Parts: sequence; structure tokens; C-alpha cells
Amino acid sequence: MELPASAAKVQDHLTSLGLDFAVVTTPTTTRTAKEAADTLGCTVGQIVKSLLFKGTQSGRPILVIASGSNRVNERALGAMIGEPIVKPDADFVRSATGFAIGGVPPVGFPEPIETWIDRDLLHYSEVWAAAGSPFAVFKLDPSALPKLTGGQVVEIV
Repeated sequence: MELPASAAKVQDHLTSLGLDFAVVTTPTTTRTAKEAADTLGCTVGQIVKSLLFKGTQSGRPILVIASGSNRVNERALGAMIGEPIVKPDADFVRSATGFAIGGVPPVGFPEPIETWIDRDLLHYSEVWAAAGSPFAVFKLDPSALPKLTGGQVVEIV
């Protein structure tokens, strides 16, 4: 089955990095962590949420790769990065990542994005991340996330 263009873009990026992670399509939406877990038959904690925030002073994008079972402590994250953050609108997300909300992967952006990784993801042997579409995902070992994204592992809750 041919991947949608946005999912093929993620697969091409993964392949260009020499990784054998395979993007797969799903019959139902994986837009939310709960939907993804139900579709994939895993726990909500094994779902990688790629959440984009915006620095209120700098306007720069900040990516948080979080476990599906966790909520980001925005105040603590702002303190870590040195400025308050806000949730941006859909246009900002698409402009910064090249993907629409509901399918933002942790990789494959037009420009590098400062990235913070939820330490709780490292408790799992495998996790599932969005792959550019609400109907596309890929499975990976979470220990690959820091190298894959250039992100720093922190407590996000």
C-alpha cells in the first residue's frame, strides 16, 4: 500500500538517516493518544505525542516529545528553556514542522527544532510515533529518540 505524501516524507527522512523504522498506515485515526493506543493495541503511555509550543518572547518553536499518558508542565518547561511558552495555532505548527496537528512526527522538519523528550518514554521497550498523518505511525525503541531528534531527556510533568 502506498503511503500518503506526508507519511512518505517521514519514511524518506527515516531512511535517509539509515534507520529501518517502517511507517505503516492504520485503518482508524491515531490523532489522539487514546485513539492511537486503541488502534495499535498498546498502552497510552507508549504513544509518542509530538507537541509544539512557542516561546512567548522569542517566537521560536519548542518541540516536546511526551508519553501519551503525561501532560506537559508548561511552567516548568518554560523555566527550563528560559522563557514562558504557549500553545501555538495550527498555522504556526504547520509552518514550523511541515505537518498538520494530529500527525506531527518527532522528525522530518524543514529546519531543526529545539526538542525536549519525556523521560517516561524510556521506560518502554517500544513506542509508537505519528508519521505525518492521523492514519500513519512508526514503531521505535525510545532510547533512539535523543539521537534521532537531537533532543534532551527531561521530566516534563
